[in-house]
Amino acid sequence: MYQLDEKIWFWVLGVIPVIFLFFLILQIWKHKSQSKFADKQLLKRLSPNSSLFKSILKIVVLSLAFACLAIALVNPKIGTKLETVKREGVDIVFAIDVSKSMLAEDIAPNRLEKAKQLVTQIINNLASDRVGIIAYAGKAFPQLPITTDYAAAKMFLQSMNTDMLSSQGTAIDEAIKLAKTYYDDEEQTNRVLIIISDGEDHSEEAASVAEEANEEGIRIFTIGVGDVKGGPIPEKRNGIVLNYKKDSNGETVITRLNEEILESIASKANGDYVNGRNTNDVVDKIGEILNKMDKTEFEAKQYADFKDQFQWFLGFALFFLFLDIFLLERKTGWLKKLNLFNENL
Repeated sequence: MYQLDEKIWFWVLGVIPVIFLFFLILQIWKHKSQSKFADKQLLKRLSPNSSLFKSILKIVVLSLAFACLAIALVNPKIGTKLETVKREGVDIVFAIDVSKSMLAEDIAPNRLEKAKQLVTQIINNLASDRVGIIAYAGKAFPQLPITTDYAAAKMFLQSMNTDMLSSQGTAIDEAIKLAKTYYDDEEQTNRVLIIISDGEDHSEEAASVAEEANEEGIRIFTIGVGDVKGGPIPEKRNGIVLNYKKDSNGETVITRLNEEILESIASKANGDYVNGRNTNDVVDKIGEILNKMDKTEFEAKQYADFKDQFQWFLGFALFFLFLDIFLLERKTGWLKKLNLFNENL
């Protein structure tokens, strides 16, 4: 397990492409200037030891020095001691709709990105609860098992997209069935499933499956993303909208937020429905619900001690800078024999 103290220093890495750009501009300028002075053969006789490889090598070494310096400033830390700690919280599983209808842009930037924003903000406001993530469309797929690692949860969350499942559609019942396998503690009474969707359920079993889940102690809350007026589903390539999805008759498909289905599912499982348009309202509502629940104690392993590792990268940075001083831009004897880049022709 590792931590990064000052991630802002990763911006130092931006110096590297600038170095390469200046090097390229310098080489072009030198080539043009030398071409005006003399032809290629004469230049080789005047400066037989000039080496393009050595110049590139110096730039690479200098870039490595800046890269190591940037990492040293970020100050990575590695966990050295794993401890078992007791926590109190609720098991929360997020089931996120990744069907193509979630690409509709009737809510900015689109339904799926809005869903990911909502889950991220909810996780940011959790204390010691455990979280899991499910992706579903025509089928459900386990994205992340129950964990207390919020950083990992947000990382998996950001990687979700509408192409991750080949089976299209919106089968909320599949997500509920999969969620029931997530709760590994039989004594855990506070089991929460939060479904984020536009409510376009292509099955008719969701309400009955939600009722069964409630009998097993799972409360289901639903968050609707989208607009009841609906919007078309864009078909993009490289971020550019090429067309909109059409039905078999050539008509543009309009997908709408179905709040009735989401409300029905939530009511069957002793939960509530929340409209997801306003992020703050959603976070406050979910937070209020979770705070009212009794917390169950559970054990979790976490790293307690972290040791700084910046000194290694600082050492490498100084080594590369020291090496750069002694790297000359002219050929050495062994490089002449290698004849890199056909420089001796």
